[in-house]
Amino acid sequence: MADEPAAVGQEVVVIGTPFGLDGTVTTGIVSGVNRSIPSPTGYRIPDAVQTDAAVNPGNSGGPLVSLDGEAVAVINSGAGDNVGFGISAALTRRVVDDLIEAGTFEHAYMGVSLVAVTPAIARANDLETPRGLAVVDVDPDGPAEGVLRPSEERAVVDGDPVPVGGDVVLAVDDTRTLTTEDLGSYLALHARPGDTVALTVLRDGSERTAAVELGRRPEPEEATVG
Repeated sequence: MADEPAAVGQEVVVIGTPFGLDGTVTTGIVSGVNRSIPSPTGYRIPDAVQTDAAVNPGNSGGPLVSLDGEAVAVINSGAGDNVGFGISAALTRRVVDDLIEAGTFEHAYMGVSLVAVTPAIARANDLETPRGLAVVDVDPDGPAEGVLRPSEERAVVDGDPVPVGGDVVLAVDDTRTLTTEDLGSYLALHARPGDTVALTVLRDGSERTAAVELGRRPEPEEATVG
């Protein structure tokens, strides 16, 4: 597996058995990184790599390989013409190592629902610039309960309802969170249940630090907040 993350524009090949055709190779580039893709559990898989190389049924589980022969991702799914996704080498390595050693992988869980702060959300909340992630819901039984404040009101801006009030998460352990993918990837790659993360939070116009001890991600039927 590659030690360095995939880069947008990097040339890659997909190797697999689409439609039962053994040893098929398709070519393309890395079209995007740090994507979030759906999974059968209902949770999303973070830190995914997007490619325009042809991905079809039978490619899942095969490698997305750089021209240096290193796997930069493991193919997960195709989403249409010229859009395929793979689980990054970094996340694959972390999960597989735990599966080999312990037979399971425990996902870190903060227990919040967030949305990226758009210009409309920034205007509704009197923020100078659109930045960070607005907290729209907190799992009452989750790690962030009592630590983060969710929005409790909605306003209509340009015809769309947007959250008003509540905290805005600007960073986790000094890593900026511009998108929900940023936070998901950080937790998946750098945190475990039981770790305490330091969140930089904007509350009532002032920045502060809030510590959250991460929990174990609930089973899908247990979960109330993503």
